[in-house]
Amino acid sequence: MKGLKVIAGFGFLFLFLFASCAYCQDAPLTKDSIVQMVKAGLPEDVIISKIKAQANPPNFSADDLISLKAAGASDGVLRALVSPAPKPDPPAASAAPAAKPVSEIGVYYKLGDDWKPLDPEPVHWKSGGVGKGLLTDGIVKPDLNANLNGQHSGNRLRTPVEILIYVPEGVGITEYELVRLHEHKKSREFRMVTGGVFHKSGGPTRDLLPFDNKKIADRTYVVKLGMIDGGEYGFLPPGAVVSQSIASVGRMYTFSVLE
Repeated sequence: MKGLKVIAGFGFLFLFLFASCAYCQDAPLTKDSIVQMVKAGLPEDVIISKIKAQANPPNFSADDLISLKAAGASDGVLRALVSPAPKPDPPAASAAPAAKPVSEIGVYYKLGDDWKPLDPEPVHWKSGGVGKGLLTDGIVKPDLNANLNGQHSGNRLRTPVEILIYVPEGVGITEYELVRLHEHKKSREFRMVTGGVFHKSGGPTRDLLPFDNKKIADRTYVVKLGMIDGGEYGFLPPGAVVSQSIASVGRMYTFSVLE
């Protein structure tokens, strides 16, 4: 009979501990629930784990901590209450695509912190006869003379020159060509061969100039010309030549570099 009472006592204690742990698991921790765990004899590491597992760690006052110490809470439990485990950092947001500094397709120059449009000028094309010694698959290609009205461009820039080009969909920056223009009293001109091969006669001067570029956004490139020589220049976009057999009109983004 005495043995049955002992077994019943252990069973009651087990149920009490189980109920206490279930309560601690489901309900937010309070001072009373921690006192219950301490009084029930739960190991220190178990109580600390419960504290650190709280989504919203409890905030106990100094009087609460004194009461818990008096109730038998260990120093480790009290430290866990004062310094709960930090919440994990939220996942980093994916980098947003770079914003375009301009909204319309075209060529721009930098003025201070702003980009100003280079308005295109009409280019008058006319066949200039046959280029000597310029052969492609046995076919001699005729020259094209390009003429622009006026001795100077209306866009007057100072070095260092910084240009932004926003290209159309499906067009690459390498399809744009930077050209040095030859000045006359009432016009500017350059010469090229149909098919995009520039004329190289007339000494060491070449009308086509190389340039480097840096992509800063989708279809948007910056061209830094640095300390370019003074004179007349222009960016020739792809498709600028409308016709190869008769006089035609295209467009060019021109600018003057002031010395």
